[in-house]
Amino acid sequence: MSTAQTILISGCSSGIGRALALEFQRRGHRVIATARRPETLAELAAQGVRTAALDVDDMHSIAALAQQLADEPLQLDLLINNAGFGLMGPLLDISIDDTRRQFETNVIGLLAVTQALFPRLRRPGAAVVNIGSVSGVLTTPFSGAYCASKAAVHALSDALRLELRPFGIDVVTVQPGAIRSDFGATASRSAAVRETAGSRYAAIADAIAARANASQQQSTSAEAFARELADGVLRPRRPGLLRIGHGSTALPLLARLPLRLRDRLLSRRFKLDRL
Repeated sequence: MSTAQTILISGCSSGIGRALALEFQRRGHRVIATARRPETLAELAAQGVRTAALDVDDMHSIAALAQQLADEPLQLDLLINNAGFGLMGPLLDISIDDTRRQFETNVIGLLAVTQALFPRLRRPGAAVVNIGSVSGVLTTPFSGAYCASKAAVHALSDALRLELRPFGIDVVTVQPGAIRSDFGATASRSAAVRETAGSRYAAIADAIAARANASQQQSTSAEAFARELADGVLRPRRPGLLRIGHGSTALPLLARLPLRLRDRLLSRRFKLDRL
């Protein structure tokens, strides 16, 4: 599509969201970059990107942005649901409150934003782009809550793709592999990763920490990811699924191995066989 489009992206304070905002702007599109803390968007604003506050965990924040767009009025061509974080640690150790927050941000927030901004989507021809993860395809130890949240994103996206098609709106599921960002550092700050002294898994604390940083090993740059995603979603015929980045093809293949073999490989990789 060659004409300028209006694109709203959540979670633009760093990493993938920031790279996407700059890539779409570079291509001449109108970008609305959002984040929970607007001050983190100052660098994007200085480069001419429009910015706005959006806390996907706060229904009042979502409603305020929807009203702002309606008052202009402004129609969207692309809604990119990117906001999210990774909670790492053994499922026996992570708190229920943290697990609830994982799903509130990665899953409930995505759906809430989509519902609120659906009236602003230009029809036909608009698209909702949901950032999932290959971690939602291949579940690994010490990332169960995160993997489950991304699997839920994939399921929601599958349903939305069918349900929005009658309105002329595409839904694209993006399943990144290892993308260079602050994801690993943020995940490493999870309480369940740091506080392993009293854990049943204390003997393999290094494996828990390694899982938190696994997404940064041989990672694809956020800029390269943004270019490939933009190429995909700006096509006249958009794909329903995009896998981008190191491991985005290989890990889903690993998920198809026989269950016992897969479990044995993952147990060895994350040192569970040492317990």
